[in-house]
Amino acid sequence: MMIRRAYAPGIASVEVSGIRKWFEGAGPGSINLGLGQPDLPTPANIGEAAIAAIRGNKTGYTPNAGISELREALAAKFLRENQIRYTPDQIIVTAGASEALHLVIQSLVSPGDRVLVQDPGFVSYAALATIAGGRPEGLKLDDRFHIDVEQAKAAMDGARLIVINSPANPTGAVEPEASIRALVEYAMDAGVTVVSDEVYEHFTYGVSHTSPARFGDDVITINATSKTYAMTGWRVGCLAGPEEHLAQCIKLHQYAQACATSIAQYAAVEAYTGDQTCIGIMHDEYQARLDLVYGGLTDLGFVFPRPEGAFYLFVPMDPALADRIIEHGVTIVPGEAFGVNEPNYARISYAASREDLATALGRIREVMRK
Repeated sequence: MMIRRAYAPGIASVEVSGIRKWFEGAGPGSINLGLGQPDLPTPANIGEAAIAAIRGNKTGYTPNAGISELREALAAKFLRENQIRYTPDQIIVTAGASEALHLVIQSLVSPGDRVLVQDPGFVSYAALATIAGGRPEGLKLDDRFHIDVEQAKAAMDGARLIVINSPANPTGAVEPEASIRALVEYAMDAGVTVVSDEVYEHFTYGVSHTSPARFGDDVITINATSKTYAMTGWRVGCLAGPEEHLAQCIKLHQYAQACATSIAQYAAVEAYTGDQTCIGIMHDEYQARLDLVYGGLTDLGFVFPRPEGAFYLFVPMDPALADRIIEHGVTIVPGEAFGVNEPNYARISYAASREDLATALGRIREVMRK
């Protein structure tokens, strides 16, 4: 008997992320500098809040948009840290930033709509636009991996969304305030909704993060506990923005997810309202690791902009060299996974211990010597 299957048009043209094949190609004893998650533990006070939620039997469904305590904490955080005024009703708690991105793009993009994304950029943006039936288009970056503002303005005419990721994955670039303002103001005039992915906001080095929502109303802000509080597996994110957009996003969220995990939501309340010392500790540790790896790679002859944020380096590298490094026990991600073909690059994460980073540099040095 023949089984007939019908799939959403965009699904068939999206491949499983190419990152997986490089992880699978790594042998035993490999040092993983490919995964984009903190190696540091979730702060103890956050874990204790989760345990308290379990003991208090706070384990049932929550409102679709999330518990009020968390949405209030997020509204306070956005005002305190980002100078953005969101009410709790303008916030939806999601299963990580990944779900938030999916909800926004699936809700706002119609077949044929143009969606502008940084190129190179995070793997999900173009894929989600394609799944929604949209047409992702890469935004040109300058030689320091910043968005070319004038090129972006020209591309915005007739577009539906522009996605801005600052600090950026995979490049580590942080967009200057003047560029953010110019992009948002032009988008507002052009009728383009801005989607701002700010999950790395606290990890900047020598520069400052700027939230696009400071400069326009038609901006949706995406954030999560994942990077800031080393909570990737807890899956707590959020989207905040105009209520008319959220009214569409909540429809998808209630049927696809119902709500984010209740226990994780109560832990996130503690993350946002409790002791924030952990952020500074993690920031300083990442900066020390950046100094170590950037210095080591430049000593080996690699020439590339020093990252300004996040915890990645985007290094010019021939794919054949990247393959040899992976075979030699250091997992990195060749740049083609992020939309780049020429020139060739590889993404190296420094969210690993200094000991592992030093060992990885030694292995890379050995590959270069051979």
